[in-house]
Amino acid sequence: MIMASQLLGLTEESGLSPGESELAVNPFDGLPFSSRYYELLEQRRALPIWAARFIFLEQLESSPSGVVLVSGEPGSGKSTQIPQWCAEFALARGFQKGRVTVTQPYPLAALSLAVQVADEMDLTLGHEVGYSIPQEDCTGPHTLLRFCWDRLLLQEVASTRGTGAWGVLVLDEAQERSVASDLLQGLLRDAMLENLPGDPRVVVVTDSALEPKLQAFWGNPPTVRVPGGPGSCPTPIYRDTVPTDRVEAACQAVLELCQKEAPGDVLVYLPSEEEISLCCESLSREVGTLDIQGPPPRVLPLHPGHGQAVQAVYEDTDSGARKVVVTHWLADFSFSLPSIRHVIDSGLELRSVYNPQIRAESQVLRPISKCQAEARQLRARGAPPVFLPSGSCLCLYPKSFQELEAPSLPQPRVCEENLSPLVLLLKRKQIAEPGECHFLDRPAPEAMMQALEDLDYLAALDDNGDLSDLGVILSEFPLPPELAKALLASCEFDCVDEMLTLAAMLTAAPGFTRPPLCAEEAALRRALEHVDGDHSSLIQVYEAFIQSGADKAWCQARGLNWAALCQAQKFRGELLELMQRIELPVSQPAFGSEKNRKDLQKALVSGYFLKVARDTDGTGNYLLLTHKHVAQLSPYCCYRSRRAPARPPPWVLYHSFSISKDNCLSIVTEIQPQMLVELAPPYFLSNLPPSESRDFLNQLREEMVDSSTESEASSSQEFVHACVLQ
Repeated sequence: MIMASQLLGLTEESGLSPGESELAVNPFDGLPFSSRYYELLEQRRALPIWAARFIFLEQLESSPSGVVLVSGEPGSGKSTQIPQWCAEFALARGFQKGRVTVTQPYPLAALSLAVQVADEMDLTLGHEVGYSIPQEDCTGPHTLLRFCWDRLLLQEVASTRGTGAWGVLVLDEAQERSVASDLLQGLLRDAMLENLPGDPRVVVVTDSALEPKLQAFWGNPPTVRVPGGPGSCPTPIYRDTVPTDRVEAACQAVLELCQKEAPGDVLVYLPSEEEISLCCESLSREVGTLDIQGPPPRVLPLHPGHGQAVQAVYEDTDSGARKVVVTHWLADFSFSLPSIRHVIDSGLELRSVYNPQIRAESQVLRPISKCQAEARQLRARGAPPVFLPSGSCLCLYPKSFQELEAPSLPQPRVCEENLSPLVLLLKRKQIAEPGECHFLDRPAPEAMMQALEDLDYLAALDDNGDLSDLGVILSEFPLPPELAKALLASCEFDCVDEMLTLAAMLTAAPGFTRPPLCAEEAALRRALEHVDGDHSSLIQVYEAFIQSGADKAWCQARGLNWAALCQAQKFRGELLELMQRIELPVSQPAFGSEKNRKDLQKALVSGYFLKVARDTDGTGNYLLLTHKHVAQLSPYCCYRSRRAPARPPPWVLYHSFSISKDNCLSIVTEIQPQMLVELAPPYFLSNLPPSESRDFLNQLREEMVDSSTESEASSSQEFVHACVLQ
């Protein structure tokens, strides 16, 4: 109670207008507040969550378990104000018990919130307020408030004793049900905060729909419920049928809104990044031809593939042009845009769902949850300081579609992702039985077993099921276990430089993702293809990108994602620094030499032997060794774009397999079966399902063993003869 009162007094003092207190200073950096601080403070006070400020600080101070639950609607100000109040709480404690860390399920959301909160607090981004996302750590020794991608924090927690170096941890957007957020909650619950040194605090922020489940999980902690906003939510307008062409229907709806010249910006929800791009391209062509007053609308994509350029959605247009933001599930709960007054919702999302039985991802087009649908409709209400009348929400589906087919809440990602990286981290945390860890929703037992089996094949586990020495090193890398194993194997095969490039490209910039737009672009792409397959082509693309000086126009001419390649360049530097820190050998570049080509294939097979397929009849129908599923090469595979001889390679190693309309193997390289027999664990070959390929590999293994035995006998006989002659 005492600290809460002190905090309120501190904020009221800093909340004076410039005329009332010209000497008021920012308690976080000791500098006078700027005039912009007071402008933003007025807007903050208009947020719905401001009414809950006192009760939140009171609960944060007095919670017996150290946990506080905050629930409320999207756009109420939870994600921007709760971190600032936690920073004030930590400041009152002198930051002696650690800084404030705020997790987000998406890296772009962490970056965006750090920028916004630093502005509202009148502090310097990268100094007192910072962010940590893949390939970018914008923090310093004086950072007091850090926004962080939840997977990075999970990696940190798994690599340290205890729960990490923070005094207050805010787990934001818990209703998104990311794997890292769910697991962090499980680890923190098991750790029992009240028994930890330093009196840490955990704040779980969620949509109201998940509140009952979280209350039960955390044992009914103090709960702060944020009141709804003052604006009225428009009544949704439903279509009678689902359109056959979602992109065309969405574009037509946007153009009709622009013709009516109704005030406010527009937010369009489509299922996938591909459809977002198509919609943006179509609208960009059409809006310039509209007969409207003022400048044409500005069309902006909002999805992870667009990188940091998504910050443009917050920028005010100098000309006063309307903004049309086209997005997907990323903006269901994150990225609150105050100026939005019109929402066009497809009601669908495209998600990758992992099937552990066949070790493959499926691209699943499915209805969004009722919780997501309500969140999207609330976007049309706007947010302070913008409350405009006559908003609209158009749903491109019948009302019965949502009522009959949609689940109540978003699907937990822990039940839909490959759990091998998760189990590796749990083993790193010395949790012997990952299946017994507390989860909000427990993953399927077969998914846990498949993850353990894969880690065992990769030699990451010892005979007792604990992490082996190799497994400990694998857990250090921010990579999937099979890719980390390939990178470690490259130390043995002297091709580390090339494997570093490949690991960065596979993670950040996996090649071409759309067909060439013209013959000239197709020709430029073919010049980047490598005879050894897609993996070597990725290395060749990266090296050409670096030689171009990381030129954006060079990328655009070849249909490459410039932002993704820049991320790959940063990530490669991080991986190199990590290898040097743990004292692993780094080889000199040798890409293109005959020895390097073979060594690179060996390193890949060492990590990806679980992902091998065979074309048994020369038609391009590949049978996957581990589960006898049939697949084809991706349309963007370099083997498919070659002219005669066009016969596909008989044995290939692939990076990923996706069950979609064409069952594609993505990023493939030809390998020799002898290499698979030599480098894969013998018990892996024995455990393959019965097939002609398994019989062939086992026969090949016996022949190689016999050949090796004969060679050893011959060498021994020659040695005896030499001794006799002497």
